Amino acid sequence: MIQVNAAGTSPIQTEPLIVVAATVVQDGQLLVVSKKAAPEVFYLPGGKPDGNEKPLETLVRECEEELGVRPVEPRLLAAVESVAALEGVPLLMTVFAARLSGPPVPAAELACLRWVSGHEKDIRIAPAVRDHVLPLLREKGLLAA
Repeated sequence: MIQVNAAGTSPIQTEPLIVVAATVVQDGQLLVVSKKAAPEVFYLPGGKPDGNEKPLETLVRECEEELGVRPVEPRLLAAVESVAALEGVPLLMTVFAARLSGPPVPAAELACLRWVSGHEKDIRIAPAVRDHVLPLLREKGLLAA
């Protein structure tokens, strides 16, 4: 649903942006990616569902398109409500924990990938990842201190 703001000028999005993402942790580091459109912001790999895709279908498609690999043994980790980093609209992100079928290589709209502990000062991590996913992974003892 789109509503018009009080001034009657610009639309306000009230429906959340729906996204499916993967947490891939190796050796206490989380895989994050940036997009060519905003290379300074890092996210979890994933994306928006196409049509009536189920979350796992979206996860598989996005990992193949963006990283050239398939998620292995994906399991639901969390449903995160936040704000989309670039769009500034409500975000509902279904997050799966998974391993990958091989080494990830950035493709499609991705600019690069990094493995992070979440304590780096030289990187801008999307709010949903920074405020929700990183604390959850730390709480589970999956990230390096």
